[in-house]
Amino acid sequence: MIHFEKITEDNFKEIVGMKRPDGERFVASNAYSLAQAWLYRESGDVYPFAIYSEDEPVGFMMLDEDLEERCLVIWRVMFPVEHQNRGYGTQAVREIIRLAGESGKYDFLILDYVPGNEIARHVYEKLGFQPTGETNNGEIEMRLDL
Repeated sequence: MIHFEKITEDNFKEIVGMKRPDGERFVASNAYSLAQAWLYRESGDVYPFAIYSEDEPVGFMMLDEDLEERCLVIWRVMFPVEHQNRGYGTQAVREIIRLAGESGKYDFLILDYVPGNEIARHVYEKLGFQPTGETNNGEIEMRLDL
């Protein structure tokens, strides 16, 4: 079972050290993502966190909320190679959907994926996300109404 934890001094090095295969361009590095979170820190609506399986960090996720639009954006999801194809991504996104619905703050979720990332597309469609027909910086936008 997965759960989410804040990124702290205790897990920072492991989270930043998570890597995708050389040359893959489906997701930004966790260091870049944390720099983006720091850049937008004053808005108070960007949330990076570690994804854990029991006591082991297995991935990274970053959310961005727009309370005015009642939208939660799954901005980034990243699992290093050694933790792929174990169901962690499906579990993590499913848990975010559950938490977003229970919060009562959101009407829908949005996320994007890079064309060619068929694993991500499959997971998102399996969980009910549908393409909106929009693209953001060349990425395909998907939406799930709560």
